[in-house]
Amino acid sequence: MVDFQANVLSCLTISLGFLSLIYFIFRKYSSAPNCAPSPQSYPLVGNIIGFLLNRHRFHDWVAEMLSCTPDLTLQVNGFLGLSHGICTANPVNLDHLLRSNFSNYVKGSRFHNVLQDLLGDGIFKVDGELWSSQRKIASHEFNTKSLKHFISSTVQGQISNRLIPYLSFACDKEEVIDLQEVFRRFAFDNICNVAFGVDPAWLDLNKVDHNSRNLSFVCAFDHAVEVSSDRFMSPLPAIWKMKRLLNIGSEKQYNEDIQVINDYAMDIIRSKEKMRLNQEGNELGQNQDLLSRFMDSVSNLGFHNQDEKRKFLRDIVISFILAGKDSTSTALTWFFWLISGHPQYEQLIYSELLATIATSPEKAPESLSYDELKKLHFLHAALSESLRLFPPVPINSRLTVSKDTLSTGTFVGKGWFADYSAYAAGRMERLWGPDCREFRPERWLDEDGVFQPCDQFKFPVFHCGPRMCLGKDMAYMQMKSVAASVIYSFEVKAVDGGGLPERIFHPPYTLSLLLKMSGGLPVKLKKRQLTTSSWTQK
Repeated sequence: MVDFQANVLSCLTISLGFLSLIYFIFRKYSSAPNCAPSPQSYPLVGNIIGFLLNRHRFHDWVAEMLSCTPDLTLQVNGFLGLSHGICTANPVNLDHLLRSNFSNYVKGSRFHNVLQDLLGDGIFKVDGELWSSQRKIASHEFNTKSLKHFISSTVQGQISNRLIPYLSFACDKEEVIDLQEVFRRFAFDNICNVAFGVDPAWLDLNKVDHNSRNLSFVCAFDHAVEVSSDRFMSPLPAIWKMKRLLNIGSEKQYNEDIQVINDYAMDIIRSKEKMRLNQEGNELGQNQDLLSRFMDSVSNLGFHNQDEKRKFLRDIVISFILAGKDSTSTALTWFFWLISGHPQYEQLIYSELLATIATSPEKAPESLSYDELKKLHFLHAALSESLRLFPPVPINSRLTVSKDTLSTGTFVGKGWFADYSAYAAGRMERLWGPDCREFRPERWLDEDGVFQPCDQFKFPVFHCGPRMCLGKDMAYMQMKSVAASVIYSFEVKAVDGGGLPERIFHPPYTLSLLLKMSGGLPVKLKKRQLTTSSWTQK
């Protein structure tokens, strides 16, 4: 009874404090003059009213403010001045943050508080020696030809045996399907195969219903990521922290989700340990998934006991599942939204595919090799242009270790957050020209139609510097395989008309860690009719 009364008293105290804050905000902003914000200093999070009014278009709001500044950089005041930071889309400042002064800008306490339960000490959350050791291990594996071949064959198998049959069935039934959800399921099945060597079969609805354990993992992971995203985007972190302390609402479900994820991952790790004990040494290389590879790579790291080693393996593999879970599917969703609104580019991609496959008529698009996919220059350009306008991770953040001055002269204090917006960078006229908000894949091609890569700090979609995405090339390979297979087999028509030029200015995204499309992407499919003349290059 005493504990109950103490909890009630604590809740009342917090509620009164929260109401006092709301009153303070109301008095402050209701009496503030209606004037344009200073481009050099803006209370991006502190301006709760502005944030709430622009929540549905948050990234465009940030881009507009950055575009008005002399150096594409803002000084930012947190809620009630309790925190400070900067936000930038300037390539020179990104170079400073993410490469030249890399050690001064870390993931820090914010990432730790939000993602500790889900990622533990995984590569995407930690800094220093712990990050460096994981990066070396992962970098070595991602540069091996065997892993590239394994990922390529996994993607090809998932496309041939699951994605295309699923879409063909929907097409024959003349159903409207949510392409974003289809890609999410496909990508999750694919990354679990690559990371664990386990197939959740989330896209295969008939199969997944008979495997409740895999389905429990799928649902738990999906919900845990949503809660983590809500934590990051909350203007008042004290709310989710209080829910966590009281173990109520979404935080209670989150704790249950983490337990499901941990049990699933640990069971797979123990299963692989037993399997390896029963195998001869020359047979160990047959297991090509990331977990099996990391089990080989970390054997000499000097763990104190087996549980510590298992925890290390769990954290790094779960981190890669998080990285691959929705990023590729989000990128593909926006790509098909844009292509549906620009049918002339869909036809150019289709023509490029016909010309490529004409040299090997026995091949289907999903069976194109890594080197053959690299020759699809226009498709690569169209995907890059889509990523420029709609990066899967629209904004990222670091914590400042020591006070610093950016290359453009902006001061950054110790303990300040330092955000950089890939979404805003793709919409800066000073970087991309007056047509920066237009979908023009040809901007990535030279006079001979060959793809020309862009400076990483101007195009920070795959992050930059020492933390640049290890899976960038394989992400492109997966996206090109999926896009080529779908476009070759179907005409894809968005129910709402897709990303028409005028809609790019007001895109339908949700506010979360990833730039997901609000309401999904409802489409209708029509099978293409291939004729002999279709194989002639246009």
